[in-house]
Amino acid sequence: MDAKYRSQIEAYFEQQQTQLLQDLTELVRIPSTRGEAQEGMPYGVGPAMALRKAAEILERAGLRVQTYDGCVVSGDLTELEPGLDILAHLDVVPAADNWTVCQPYEPVLMDGKLYGRGTIDDKGPAIAALYAMTCVRELGVPLKRNVRLILGTDEECGSSDLPHYYGKEPEAPMTFTPDASFPLINTEKGRLCGELDGAFLRDDRLPYIASAESGSKSNVIPESAKAVVVGLTEEALQPLLDAAAKRTGAAFAAKAEQGAVTITCKGEGGHAAMPELANNALTAMLDLLAGLPCADSEGFRQVQALHRCFPHGDYRGEALGVAMRDELCGALTLSADLLRIDETSVYLCFDSRCPTCSTEENTKLVIRDRLAAEGLTMRDTEMVLPHHVSADSDFVRTLLRAYEDWSGKPGRAEATGGGTYVHDLKSGVAFGCEMEGIDNHLHGADEFITLEQLMLSAKIFTQAILDLCC
Repeated sequence: MDAKYRSQIEAYFEQQQTQLLQDLTELVRIPSTRGEAQEGMPYGVGPAMALRKAAEILERAGLRVQTYDGCVVSGDLTELEPGLDILAHLDVVPAADNWTVCQPYEPVLMDGKLYGRGTIDDKGPAIAALYAMTCVRELGVPLKRNVRLILGTDEECGSSDLPHYYGKEPEAPMTFTPDASFPLINTEKGRLCGELDGAFLRDDRLPYIASAESGSKSNVIPESAKAVVVGLTEEALQPLLDAAAKRTGAAFAAKAEQGAVTITCKGEGGHAAMPELANNALTAMLDLLAGLPCADSEGFRQVQALHRCFPHGDYRGEALGVAMRDELCGALTLSADLLRIDETSVYLCFDSRCPTCSTEENTKLVIRDRLAAEGLTMRDTEMVLPHHVSADSDFVRTLLRAYEDWSGKPGRAEATGGGTYVHDLKSGVAFGCEMEGIDNHLHGADEFITLEQLMLSAKIFTQAILDLCC
């Protein structure tokens, strides 16, 4: 990069830091979690308030602003042909009451960190991108293509805002989202969220499994599970619990109450994209239940079939016949994350993150047929295919060069098992703003972004815009 531009960029952000933080603070104060839809507010009051505030900030910054039916707001740097879109979001995940530094929506600057819900995900990165755009304008460098900042309001709850926006606007030749991590993510696994349900064919011959439940979300490895068994005593169960604990590494306990025994299982939770880092309480419970000395019934055989298809420790889909891997993404992962068994029904939901070699034919249909062979029915679920942008493209190389120039660290294109805001965009990649070695408490209590992280991201984005659009 031209040394003149570098010094000018440094000077600009030194001058603008106070205003940048003020704009970010105004956004963080808005509790923009998804709420009940109202007229003109498809995602509720909070996201709508954030959208209006963002429009004010974009207009104050001198961008040409458009809104899209309460879902998205955009700001254009010029009236030139589309070139680069920067896609960020204003909605946030709910905040619990366990914050210690500040209240979630009362941001505090302390020890070089700005605390508050949304500071890193994704309001801080959005403001960094905005100021990168205004810095480019202040530099006075002629652009050949437009830069557009697109701010959505439903990323945390399914990204339904994007089909609405892209139903009205074309995808730009290049798009990045600052809603992940540096250096850059160019490859994302596909996803199959499969659901099994049917009648639970239980009879009342003793002993029998009365119920079982585990999990709260389809993309979260459950840390606990519970089951109720009738016809067995705590004393009879204890050696079986001890053996299951030894096999699975989970902790089991049993308590007699109201003529039955309630069994609890404690594992370790985690993200479904990385099941190997967790200890799945659901599959540990199936391991135990499948080995109980229950009466031979159709319902008990259903539990055993679930255990055979989702054995504990199998996070590669081997039992379902879909273990595969490729050089871009690594191995397929699979985890059973939701289980509900009661006196009349059985339901299980699993999450699979699929490499680029995965297709409906070699993944979804294979799983469906394997389950059917065990007498289990999978709902017809649409599979999200993998996403990949070539690491050798000029776009990716340019972004990585900007990262290297300003961070002093080597750039590399990476794959992720999680999905980003650009998964469905042909040219989309994730670029910033999390950085290696910094735990920003993403989605957790005391979420923060460091000032160094915020300002460095803005400078990286500035260079990227210059190199891509001049």
